This record gives sequence, C-alpha cells and structure tokens, in this order.
Amino acid sequence: MTAAAARRRRGKAAEILRRHPTVVAGTVLLLIMAAIALLAPYLWTIDPQAVSPVRRLRQPSERYWFGTDMLGRDVYSRVIYGSRISLAVGLCVAVLSTALGLAIGLVTGYVRLVDAIVMRVMDGLMSIPPVLLAIALMALTKASVENVIVAITVAEVPRVTRLVRSVVLSLREQPFVEAAVASGTGFVRTLRRHILPNTIAPLLVQGTYICASAIITEAILSFIGAGTPPNVPSWGNIMAEGRSLFQVAYYIILFPGIFLSITVLAVNLVGDGLRDALDPRLARRM
Repeated sequence: MTAAAARRRRGKAAEILRRHPTVVAGTVLLLIMAAIALLAPYLWTIDPQAVSPVRRLRQPSERYWFGTDMLGRDVYSRVIYGSRISLAVGLCVAVLSTALGLAIGLVTGYVRLVDAIVMRVMDGLMSIPPVLLAIALMALTKASVENVIVAITVAEVPRVTRLVRSVVLSLREQPFVEAAVASGTGFVRTLRRHILPNTIAPLLVQGTYICASAIITEAILSFIGAGTPPNVPSWGNIMAEGRSLFQVAYYIILFPGIFLSITVLAVNLVGDGLRDALDPRLARRM
C-alpha cells in the first residue's frame, strides 16, 4: 500500500468517526461484548454451574470478582457466560424477524388481496404487548433458549411487516415501478430488483432496535421464570435468583444489570447512528 493510499484510508476513517461517532462507539462496545461472549472460557472463569455451599454469598473481592450467589456459584463466571445467551437471542431474533417481516411485508404491500387478509392478522398480533405474547407462547412450550427465540420472533414480526409494507405502498405507485410492470417484468423480479433495495436502509435500523428489544424481553422472561431454564446462566435468571437477597447481596443483580444496560446501549447507539447515516434529509443537513 502506498503512502497516499494509506493517508486516504486514514482520512476516510477520520471522516466516518467525525460524522457518525455513535455508530463507531456502539460498534466498539458491541465488539467488546461479542469478544467477551466468544472468549468466555479464557477470561479466568470457572464452571458457571459449579455449586459450592461453603463459599455462598461471598462479597466481591480479589478472589471472587463479582462475589458468589446463594449456592456458592461464581457470579463473574455466570455473568460472562450469560452474555452468550443474551447476544445469541438478540441476534437470532433480529435476523429471523427481519427476514420473515421482509418477506411478508413485500407481498402484502404489493398484492392488495393478500394485504387485506394478512394485515388483519398482524394487527391482531400487534394489539397484544410483545412481552405478554411471548409469555403466552412460552406457556405452550417447555423452557429453552430456542423456544424463547421463537416466541420473541413471533412477537416482533408484525412490526417489521408494517414497516416494510409502508415502504412498499409508497413505492408501488412510483413511475419506475410502473414502467417495470409495463415492460413485462415479472412479479418476483419487480420486487427483487426495484422494491427490495429501497427497504434495506429502514430494515437495518429496525433490526438494531429489534435486537435491543429482544435482549430486554429475554431478560424479562427469564426474570419472571418464563424464559430460559433456571440452570442456564442468563442475565435475567441471575437477577431473578438475586432479587430476594438484594439487601445483603446487591452484587448478584448489579453486575448482570450493568452488562445488560451496556449491551442494549451499544445496540441502540448503532441504530441511532445508522438512522442518521441512512436518512438523506439528515445527511444533507450534516
């Protein structure tokens, strides 16, 4: 790489940092959390489910960084391993709900008959708060990470569908779409080439908010006992186990709460930055 090319890359990186600092800050935080989740066995952790009644309710110290819980389990190890559950749930729900909502929204927004039927179903699902809908779905199945992902995905799909449908409705009457239809372009090709690309920007932003919402919803479900199994070290389970001992062992709730807040903040920072970067009206003002 020549010196001029290196200077151009550094200048481009500095320009991105200057114009969109929230994306950079959120991405850095997310990468740190992802690294913690992936490298959990190598971050001086022990078995998060190892029970030792002799060392129960130890305060945070040099030996027990985040203290121990009522069963003598190391809270630090449980919090670190819990990041795997929360990030996996958030990412999977964001990908699945975005993909399903995109497919349904494209068809319903373009085909009036399908729109009249499917959107009434989506309106019915949206009338139920996402947490309550997820609780109802979890009540029909057994507690597991996979079922939590499915339950939260079902609750989030209608919101993505309505977003995509609104974009498609605004594009359906545009001259370039009408010209494509008049020239004999097929249904699938019209959606793929002329409408789908225009939905990517709002979908990216919506996907980040869904990821943050899914992480919080998973923690809520686990906290009330309707999410992951109690033996799984998720942040919601850790806080649920420590709520009865908050006055004598506040750290059991404090540390997973901090990690949960940082993760959700990072995802929201990325979403806000993407919204600012992808909104042409904001871009012109900047």
